Amino acid sequence: MSDCIFCKIVEGKIPATKVFEDEDILAFNDINPVRPVHVLVIPKKHITSLATAGADDTVVLGKILAKANEIAVAQGSPDGFRVIINTGRVGQQEVEHLHAHIVGGPDPVGPMLKRI
Repeated sequence: MSDCIFCKIVEGKIPATKVFEDEDILAFNDINPVRPVHVLVIPKKHITSLATAGADDTVVLGKILAKANEIAVAQGSPDGFRVIINTGRVGQQEVEHLHAHIVGGPDPVGPMLKRI
């Protein structure tokens, strides 16, 4: 998609601090990190969200999760991490290109959700 910021990062039109890349996925540091380790992992193919992912996206989705530990450890979170995939309005997805947040660091991340 021509106006997608993550597609522009994949194309090299917008710079990013890449931490992992192969033919299917790209991982780069979040520009507004919320933890000492905060990496975004995206499919190079434009997939709007988990809500629009199809059966033909299974391999790339699996690769994102399979590489998460390697990326987290390499970035300084060897004792664990969290993977977050925000989806749609309710999930507070800010960029309409599927992406996983890998967050971690030396201290525990904290509770998963606030109780309402």
